[in-house]
Amino acid sequence: MSIERFFIIANRDKDSKQELSRQIYDFLISKGKTCQIAYTDEERQDLRGRLRGNLDCLLVLGGDGTVLEGARLAAGTGTPILGINIGNVGYLAEVEVQNWEQALRRVLGGGYEIETRMMLDGFVTDSNRYPYPGAHSHALNDIVITRSRGLQILNFNVSVDGQFLNRFNADGMIISTATGSTAYNMSAGGPIVEPKARLILLTPISPHTLNNRSIVLSADDKISIELMPPRNEKKLYAECVFDGTGNIELHSGDKINISTSCCTTRLIRLSRRSFLETLHKKITS
Repeated sequence: MSIERFFIIANRDKDSKQELSRQIYDFLISKGKTCQIAYTDEERQDLRGRLRGNLDCLLVLGGDGTVLEGARLAAGTGTPILGINIGNVGYLAEVEVQNWEQALRRVLGGGYEIETRMMLDGFVTDSNRYPYPGAHSHALNDIVITRSRGLQILNFNVSVDGQFLNRFNADGMIISTATGSTAYNMSAGGPIVEPKARLILLTPISPHTLNNRSIVLSADDKISIELMPPRNEKKLYAECVFDGTGNIELHSGDKINISTSCCTTRLIRLSRRSFLETLHKKITS
């Protein structure tokens, strides 16, 4: 597939003067390609409509957080993403910043593959099971249920495919894809998984129990997590977070329903470097 139409989004802290964005823009234009830069919030919102069928590649300049932003923008559009790492962590960003020109020459020459990653679909309903407005989103890494203030313990019931699994008393729960296994899930003691695997990980955050193991579920499973009222009739302070953004305030009786999304993220890969090689480099650096 020939890639002709590009769009660039960048981490605005790490490319604050748009120097790298402009260098890449000028390079692509000099090669006869079309390219645009989405820098402001308004430009990024406008980008969502253009991605569907109108672009061949979304270039993301930043760390994994910026790639996650790109994944949300591109969800359901089929637009492949190439991440250029100018952050500290780069599991998702394929190219180190010093190699950007060499990498783009390979892309323009067709020397790439596209890797498809599963995403999660999540939506929140109230105690009467009515969806909250805007409380529906997709996540490439994870959906996290966590306390939003203080040292309050959250109590929640977890069901899988309509069958009760367990009641947890913890600071929260991480529901992650294999891609997200190296993110918050790993920090919370969850397993590291080969990112192309199709599965869902449940990892409790600081559970108040001697058993704090993660649970590995099938990608076909449908998960429901119901927030129970706090003890002593205290007010519940909790939230649901999709890939680190879009915080949704939660109340007692709310239910978070999570399943594999019909949307996927398509990542451009230039090398056959294995996940284990990347993992080894990140762990030992």
